[in-house]
Amino acid sequence: MAEEKKISQGLKSALELGPVLLFFIAYTRLKDETYVFGGTEYSGFIVVTVLFIPLLLLSTAILWKLTGKLSRMQILTAVLVIVFGGLTAYFNDEKFFKIKTTIVYGLFAGLLGIGLLLKRSWLELVMDDFLPLKPEGWMILTRRLTAMFAALAIGNEIVWRTMSTDAWVKIETFGFPIALFAFFMSQSFLFQKYADEPDEEEA
Repeated sequence: MAEEKKISQGLKSALELGPVLLFFIAYTRLKDETYVFGGTEYSGFIVVTVLFIPLLLLSTAILWKLTGKLSRMQILTAVLVIVFGGLTAYFNDEKFFKIKTTIVYGLFAGLLGIGLLLKRSWLELVMDDFLPLKPEGWMILTRRLTAMFAALAIGNEIVWRTMSTDAWVKIETFGFPIALFAFFMSQSFLFQKYADEPDEEEA
């Protein structure tokens, strides 16, 4: 397995969040425009969605080149963006790209839920190096995060089905990430209570 290389947190954040912010900026500029390709009219949203695909892939490729590693979430996101972005363009229908968010959060909730049924925290497998917790702490965090992902999936369905595309883009770009950030901040007491401190020999 290739050794992960270290890069600055600022560069890493720029590569991860840059495409999403550029999508938002491009949407605000092109949302009222209509473009014709091959005799078919496409809204600004669909054009921006199609442009977002190579931008995300380029950012992901640069991140992999610089670090030598990609997380499962980054790989899954790239695959789903390609699939549902392609469906959005092919059927000329915005809903396919909007559903992608529901599927991402729903998959995370489902996978973590399956682990819980097996009495395992699969969250621990991907976050243990970053956040060392005792086993009981991982189980509690996994149950809470499973519920959070399920709530976000349901929330996305409500938003895109009942609100405007403008509202969905803003909530997708800022609302859901802020909600996840707030969730992890709210778990600070759990992190302190179940922190897995190394013993003296390990230290």
